[in-house]
Amino acid sequence: MRFLTYKYVFSALILSGFFSTKANAQNSVSVQQDSRFEELLNEKRKINASITVNDRYKIQIFYGTSDKARKALQDFKREFKTTDGTIVFESPNYKVWVGSYKSKIEAEKSLVDFRKKYPTALIIKPNK
Repeated sequence: MRFLTYKYVFSALILSGFFSTKANAQNSVSVQQDSRFEELLNEKRKINASITVNDRYKIQIFYGTSDKARKALQDFKREFKTTDGTIVFESPNYKVWVGSYKSKIEAEKSLVDFRKKYPTALIIKPNK
C-alpha cells in the first residue's frame, strides 16, 4: 500500500515538473540579422532560378570512374571552350554532361561535332 502511495506521488511530481517546464518554455526570441544576408539570399534565389535541369537537353560524353570522368571533362573543355560541362554522380558511375540545349535539334547539331572525339556520346534529358 505504501508503495502505491509513493508511486502516485512520484508520478505527480514528474507530471508537474513536465508541465512547469512547458509553461516557462514560451519565451520570445528576437533575431538580429545582417542586411547583407538578405541580399546574398536574394542573389542565391536568382541563381537557382536560372539553373534548369529538367527542361534542357544535355549530351553525355562519358560515364565511368571518377578519375576518368575528370580527365574526360578536362579534355572536353580544352577542345570545346565555349560549351560548359559538369560531372554528375549516379551510383555507381560518374557521368560527364555537356551543353544545355532548349531543343533536341540544337543538341543533335552539337552531337555531330562531339561524336568525332567521343563516339559514344548521346543526347539525354535529365530528370531531377
